[in-house]
Amino acid sequence: MMKIIPAIDIIDGKCVRLSKGDYSTKKIYNENPVEVAKEFESFGIRYLHLVDLDGAKSKHIVNQKVLEDIAGSTSLEIDFGGGLKTQKDIEKAFNAGAKQITLGSIAVQNPEFCFNAIRKYGPEKVILGADCENRKIKTSGWQEESDRDIIDFILSYQEQGIQSTICTDIAKDGMLEGPSTGLYIEILYKTSVQLTASGGISDIKDVYKMKDIGCSGTIIGKALYEGKISLQQLQNFIENA
Repeated sequence: MMKIIPAIDIIDGKCVRLSKGDYSTKKIYNENPVEVAKEFESFGIRYLHLVDLDGAKSKHIVNQKVLEDIAGSTSLEIDFGGGLKTQKDIEKAFNAGAKQITLGSIAVQNPEFCFNAIRKYGPEKVILGADCENRKIKTSGWQEESDRDIIDFILSYQEQGIQSTICTDIAKDGMLEGPSTGLYIEILYKTSVQLTASGGISDIKDVYKMKDIGCSGTIIGKALYEGKISLQQLQNFIENA
């Protein structure tokens, strides 16, 4: 069964969305992320993708309190990312209630640190964040580009035991124009990771498409907040699956 994973992105403690990772496009959808998370849970949602955008920019956890509040107020299984650059930050995230952590920028900048995290916590606790534009991995809240190709990058971590990856095609993120189906098919064909698709989901048909190609999860953000997909539709998907 494919996981349905709504996203909550946090800036200044508020639930926001960006377009293509551009902080200047910030739109606030709710000033109380806990309320949002509780509503997700009331419709049968079990998973949450929580991103500390302030943390991603400042390179350390900023919105730990939001994670604590959501984890303390719901039973959602939270994967948390943004600003996880040190062992201390990782411990903070797990202690605050994260079920899993997503390592993105640091996976490019300091691979050995991430390999150690996989060994220390186990591959079931660590997700590889593989965010790309034109196939090149981007870092630091998508502000910086590396020269790493998306497939090569995932394969290098697969060799180190990583089992799950979240892939966002930044060009699609927040644009409501459909996901990068071709790229996801290539990843599924050339690697053996459990792939969670992220970015561009525009309607419930896209969700079914991600299931059909073999994704293990789909992250849904702006389509949910803009009413392109309803929580009732997601509940129906979960129940029918």
